[in-house]
Amino acid sequence: MTQFELLPKPPDERSPSTPWPQWPMQLRVESSHEEGGARDWSVSTVKFTGDEGGRVRQLHGVRVGPPPAFAAQPGTEFTLDADLVLLAMGFLGPVKNGPIAQLGVKLDARGNVATDERYMSSISGVFAAGDMRRGQSLVVWAIAEGRKAARGIDLYLMGESKLA
Repeated sequence: MTQFELLPKPPDERSPSTPWPQWPMQLRVESSHEEGGARDWSVSTVKFTGDEGGRVRQLHGVRVGPPPAFAAQPGTEFTLDADLVLLAMGFLGPVKNGPIAQLGVKLDARGNVATDERYMSSISGVFAAGDMRRGQSLVVWAIAEGRKAARGIDLYLMGESKLA
């Protein structure tokens, strides 16, 4: 498992550019990071490619320069084999001109991805939770929705249509 971040890696200790009482600019390590996997910084995903069945098989990325331009760095392009990609986009809200438009996913009245009780969108096998489904909210809602979506995905993969 690899986690990509568009931003550069923050310093290990509090940055002098964020003195108290400002929110400290420093690397944070959560329990999920300690469980394993790699974290990679200053990476932008360019595209995904898949197989004839529509399943993702590769992520294509490039290293980027510093904000705010995040300019692609020539010669840093790479491809990573993948069979599952999870997008975590924080409080940005759903970006309509990308996978949502390409897939034709239906939106609710607030412009968020509409889902059923399993958190599946209008496209079979495409799920949404947290900010993407609910809009900007608290992280506890995102965690709860992520768990419910994981249950919906599990049921989908097992071929079941209703939540137990």
